[in-house]
Amino acid sequence: MEYKVKDLKLAESGKLKVEWAESRMPVLMHLREKHMKDKPLKGQRIAGCLHVTKETAVLVKTLVETGAEVAWSGCNPLSTKDDIAAALAADGIPIFAWHGMSVDEFYWAIEKTIDMKPTLTLDDGADLINTIHQKHTDLSNEVIAGTEETTTGVHRLRAMEKAGALLYPVIAVNDAETKWDFDNVYGTGQSSIDGILRATSILLAGKNFVVSGYGHCGKGCSMRARGMGAHVIVTEVSPTQALKAMLDGFTVMPMDEAAKLGDIFITATGMKDIIVKRHFQSMKDGAVVCNTGHYDCEVNLKQLGEIAKSVREVRPDNEEYELGDGRHIFVLAKGRLVNLAAAEGHPSEVMDMSFANQFLSLIRCAREGKNLEVKVYDIPLEQDQELARMKLETMGISIDRLTKEQEVYRDDYLAGT
Repeated sequence: MEYKVKDLKLAESGKLKVEWAESRMPVLMHLREKHMKDKPLKGQRIAGCLHVTKETAVLVKTLVETGAEVAWSGCNPLSTKDDIAAALAADGIPIFAWHGMSVDEFYWAIEKTIDMKPTLTLDDGADLINTIHQKHTDLSNEVIAGTEETTTGVHRLRAMEKAGALLYPVIAVNDAETKWDFDNVYGTGQSSIDGILRATSILLAGKNFVVSGYGHCGKGCSMRARGMGAHVIVTEVSPTQALKAMLDGFTVMPMDEAAKLGDIFITATGMKDIIVKRHFQSMKDGAVVCNTGHYDCEVNLKQLGEIAKSVREVRPDNEEYELGDGRHIFVLAKGRLVNLAAAEGHPSEVMDMSFANQFLSLIRCAREGKNLEVKVYDIPLEQDQELARMKLETMGISIDRLTKEQEVYRDDYLAGT
């Protein structure tokens, strides 16, 4: 078996963390147990490009236990947990991922997973899918279908579909309510704060905390920062999202104004150049800047470097840029995902539903993919609701159900006052 990880000796530590995650992911573990005998993924070769965390390892093991052959790479150069990668390699998974990869190494790793000639793909950000489309179009007939985990990737894929460039069907796992309204909000909110605290040990209470983008991730960050006592300022380009932020009790203003006030800045937009040179030039001495969007282009570090006279690492995942006038700006995780590069990513409990959606979607791809149109598909509402119900049951919570009479009333368009 071919693999490349930082250090295979880290495997035992990684395995303990994977066991911990398994104890916190009851829905996915239930689905694994349910499908271990019928092996719905038997004969499928799955290339995966997704953050190598303990939760991802639970998903990978589930795919293997239910019949799939798997090869894996990380979807971010700084998000791989080296002990988890080692644990997967020790279990016989061809994995090509380590923390601190260069851009060239990142795409090399993706190419190594494509060597298996996958029949299914699992992506987070669409870099794997895009690589197949750009460099391996000959494999498009081999690939039955794929899945996409995150907002940025879904945007890319819908643009590909609109342009007629998509070569095989993809299920937008990100757009499941049990993903975006939980993983993106509660997962990103908590784990991003976790990353900031690990990298800075800063007190959030009383600070001006600037969140750029009030989508699901930005909303989660805003909620959690307020919960820690920060004064939250939101910047937006969407009038409706800005209005939501204001009615949720947050201050809303353009970044040009927020740059002068913020103590901590976090971008969550999926768009490039959110914080640029003029913003850095307006910031307070000691301002902390980070990103929780998928790519590292939201904070323009090239422009910051142009006005800095020195850069040094003052803590792990924390670099101090000293400007010409003596001010200091601290950048976390090199502008990469702060929740994964400086912390452990989303809690296992919330990834339970996201990865249960991934698993069920891959089963659907295996069974129906050859008959699907080449487009981006949503998760069926029934699957969304069933996974939410299963999650509630694992938490010991029951809810009401409509009676047959209520169901008839719901669908009776003649019923009036």
